[in-house]
Amino acid sequence: MEETALGLWGVPLAILAGAIRVSTPFIFVSLGETLTERSGRINLGLEGTLVFGAMSAYAVAVLTQSAWLGVLAAMMAGAVFGLLHGFICKFPKVNDIAIGIAMMQFGLGLAFFLGKPFIQPVAPKLPSIPLGGWSALPQVQAALTINVLFIVGLILTFSIAWMLKNTRIGLILRVVGDSSDAARAMGINPNTVRLLATAAGGALAAIGGAYLSLFYPGSWNERISSGQGLMAVALVIFARWNPKGCLFASLLFGGAGALGPALQSVGITQGYYLFYAAPYVLTLIILIMTSSPTTRLSGAPEELSLTK
Repeated sequence: MEETALGLWGVPLAILAGAIRVSTPFIFVSLGETLTERSGRINLGLEGTLVFGAMSAYAVAVLTQSAWLGVLAAMMAGAVFGLLHGFICKFPKVNDIAIGIAMMQFGLGLAFFLGKPFIQPVAPKLPSIPLGGWSALPQVQAALTINVLFIVGLILTFSIAWMLKNTRIGLILRVVGDSSDAARAMGINPNTVRLLATAAGGALAAIGGAYLSLFYPGSWNERISSGQGLMAVALVIFARWNPKGCLFASLLFGGAGALGPALQSVGITQGYYLFYAAPYVLTLIILIMTSSPTTRLSGAPEELSLTK
């Protein structure tokens, strides 16, 4: 077994660094899906929103040479996708899940069609903050180079958790998610709240896409997502619709995704491709553990189609 300067200590360090890098899109998508589902609506179209957000961010960054304008464009595109999803779902007898799958295919197809001219051009990357300058080891410095969007994701996690628990907006969202009749009795229009929550969820998911194309891996191609939008839905169930739980689960998924490269960095290459499947295996285990037909999911909004 080959060893780096850190030896086997390089494995947990590489997993930590990988967890931070890989988890960032999961954080944004899962927070967005949490907002949407807490209003009583499930959005399975986030995979399409994520990929279209990645494409629109990369395209605008190439055209304007500004990564932040790319992030803004992704947010606007994601909000439009959310508004369209929410508008269609407000009609009677329309199934959230079916519309979500249709929106996913629509987003993927549109991104592939509009994004072809931007596969070759190089876009500016999002900035990072080097927090490892205190160490002389390049592995430590690389591991502690944190992208700004990860820090934004941390702030958003605790802000949304506080908002849901302590503000009127959070109360309205929870009431709508638990009982449409109770919301109407309070003078709240459930359709309007769900429309806005779905739009906000789409905007957050698209930021995750912008991170993929403008930082890690930092390019645009048709296979950039690898199903992260769908995996985030399972992650929200695992987190029990709790923003802080989403952060923990995102880091867990990110660490699982970084397991293969971390072991390879110290010379362990046996079963290399199997380790790459770790996040998908984890998703499957979570779905099996939470899919009992006789047990209601704790913390699930009552109006959520997933639980009916």
